[in-house]
Amino acid sequence: MRFVWFTHSLSSCWNHGNAHFLRGVLRDLLARGHEVTAAEPEGAWSLANLLRDHGEAGLVEYRQAYPELSSRRYADEADLAPLVEDAEVVVVHEWSDPWVVAALGRMRRRGARFTLLFHDTHHRAVSDPQAIRAFDLDGYDGVLAFGEALSEVYRRWGWGARVFTWHEAADTRLFRPPVREGHRDGLVWIGNWGDGERGEELEAFLLRPAAEAGLPLDIHGVRYPEEALATLRAHGARHRGWLANAAAPGVFARHLATVHVPRRFYVRALPGIPTIRVFEALACGIPLACAPWDDAEGLFRPGEDYLVARDGAEMTRHLRALRDDPDLRAQLSASGLATIRARHSCTHRVDELLRILATLHATHQPEQAA
Repeated sequence: MRFVWFTHSLSSCWNHGNAHFLRGVLRDLLARGHEVTAAEPEGAWSLANLLRDHGEAGLVEYRQAYPELSSRRYADEADLAPLVEDAEVVVVHEWSDPWVVAALGRMRRRGARFTLLFHDTHHRAVSDPQAIRAFDLDGYDGVLAFGEALSEVYRRWGWGARVFTWHEAADTRLFRPPVREGHRDGLVWIGNWGDGERGEELEAFLLRPAAEAGLPLDIHGVRYPEEALATLRAHGARHRGWLANAAAPGVFARHLATVHVPRRFYVRALPGIPTIRVFEALACGIPLACAPWDDAEGLFRPGEDYLVARDGAEMTRHLRALRDDPDLRAQLSASGLATIRARHSCTHRVDELLRILATLHATHQPEQAA
């Protein structure tokens, strides 16, 4: 099949986590013999920020890790028709501009024979629902939502059986344990500040416990305001700046453990949705400790695949145990890795996507959402 995927950026992961998952999915589709085109807007802000901060050197890791991937650019509506010519499946990510979403829907309504899917991997449907409701999805065949709680939102909006829960996953061709174990030391946390959506949680479940456990802490990420950087310094954490996602496995391999601190919307309003960092960390075999979140869909085995801390004091105890107990680290590493390999690779997600497409049938007439 010929897939066309509209994304904010394929080459830049600067504050753009969807690029992680998309790269793995597209690579798997290509490996199966499908034809894939990634389409992204001219002047994408993620890429612009990456090039501003790091120049072309910021793209080296991506290009080395994914030599088979590339993307085509568009600037206006006239550019869209050539991109989707002969496409059998078109997927549009929710970071796309509204005019792109609407224009592709019009093509589908007017008889375009591709299956048209909207892909939502964010919390805006609950944190800013009008921003999502503003998208004109008339003509779309279905919605791919990255968690069951988000699927429920779309069902309430009238999508019924045409919304499909499609979780993110790890690209296990890239995210895997090191071939040879080397020296490991301290903790690492990879994530962006998040506009204050988890500032208190980061202090309670990462910064303070790491300091109390006596573990050096390296933090990678962007969009840290000065007050956030001051908080990091006050707890002895080292801010390392932006990290190319393709370089993350090597960073994980140099540290004893990592921590998952979800944003509040994924704890309170969209339970059961982990960030892609959970999948990637477990795929690399690094022990993981989590701040409270409800694995409502049973994606993992809490307590076996990772440790769960109900409060900061328990997180400190977990980190001390990970520091001192190599058997515990080995058990968590093996268990988490086994779960990823059994259920949560991009290969699994491509299998799921192909089943979804078979359900929809590429030539059926689109229905109108309520």
